[in-house]
Amino acid sequence: MSKPTIVVSDLHLGSDHLERRDAEYFFANLPPDADLVLNGDIVDIIHHALPEFDQRILDQIIEESHRRNVVWVYGNHDDGMILEDPGCIQFCREYDIGTRLHVNHGYDFDNVIPKNTWFVQTFRWLHMLRIALGAEPVHVAHYAKRWPLLYSYLRTSVIANAVEYALERGCEAVTCGHTHYAEDVVQKGVRYINTGSWTEQPVSYLWVSEDAMELKRLVIGEPIGH
Repeated sequence: MSKPTIVVSDLHLGSDHLERRDAEYFFANLPPDADLVLNGDIVDIIHHALPEFDQRILDQIIEESHRRNVVWVYGNHDDGMILEDPGCIQFCREYDIGTRLHVNHGYDFDNVIPKNTWFVQTFRWLHMLRIALGAEPVHVAHYAKRWPLLYSYLRTSVIANAVEYALERGCEAVTCGHTHYAEDVVQKGVRYINTGSWTEQPVSYLWVSEDAMELKRLVIGEPIGH
């Protein structure tokens, strides 16, 4: 690869829980020589109008596509996203950087949520109810982390399926989002990197260069990548 690539997932533009200060800093300070891969759930609800700030971030992403290679891998929240003017964004369901890294949002590897929709809907309803009653207004995924056995089951399912898929494709590593849990592990000789989400702190991104592949925490005031 001749240029570095930055992979980020789960911004959830339009969500009340988006870490907007971090998003503003990130997109204002992207290295000019890097490609950008948006690994799903960049928009929270595709048919809802975005707040003014979030729309500016989306507009900036479109503008970036005229200056650098921008790839948007669909997630379950933004599947089928159609922009009136997409600029030069490349939309796809999965993306490969050679055999070095496979990029997939992770919903395709999730055997838990799609098979338990009744439980998920009930869980979301209870979460909204507790917020209405005065509980801390956090993202539902953040709240789910307080149930470690349940959350671990989701994560390990995604990891196992992602690793098997990477092995089938002959890829050395695979990166996902979806679980809102940043981590970097090796399973069956395949490196699995999850870039977490931007709906809670800390926020993370993946930096891929010729000689490194590093999950990085975004720190305002520090350069991105390198």
